[in-house]
Amino acid sequence: MKKSKTYDIVTIAIVAALYVILTMTPGLSAISYGPIQFRVSEMLNFTAFFNKKYIIAVTIGCMISNILSFTWVDVIVGGLSTLVFLSLGVLLFDRFKKDYFWNGQLNKAFFFFAIFFSISMFTIALELKFVAGTPFLLTWGTLALGEFASLFIGAFVMDKLGKRVDLSR
Repeated sequence: MKKSKTYDIVTIAIVAALYVILTMTPGLSAISYGPIQFRVSEMLNFTAFFNKKYIIAVTIGCMISNILSFTWVDVIVGGLSTLVFLSLGVLLFDRFKKDYFWNGQLNKAFFFFAIFFSISMFTIALELKFVAGTPFLLTWGTLALGEFASLFIGAFVMDKLGKRVDLSR
């Protein structure tokens, strides 16, 4: 089956919308913002390992979700941070996609990416330091920990989902 540009646009829009829903739904929104956060939507970062078009989808979803945060600075910083570090993460760790830890339970690319992306939270910690006056190191630590927890759990979910649903199209 030949892919069309319309199909790509629609699937990008669906993933972006899922990101927004998983971030802004009442109950989830309470834990999705601020210096201590656990964004369930961050598991969608792993869709980029199945198809690079989802880098744009997750970036758009992040930017839309950040509209309700502190300022427009968060839309720009959060969006650019997602775009840059998601792209770099896929570039650096894509080669480990077929390798697994723990008896085939955890994809190595996803695990390495979870660590890498968690470290990248320094950009958001810097933003929060300047916008909200939060202490940088403490904020970076809490953001990185929340991000790692979200991505670690998401690694299992998205790996299983990727085996049942064709996310490569």
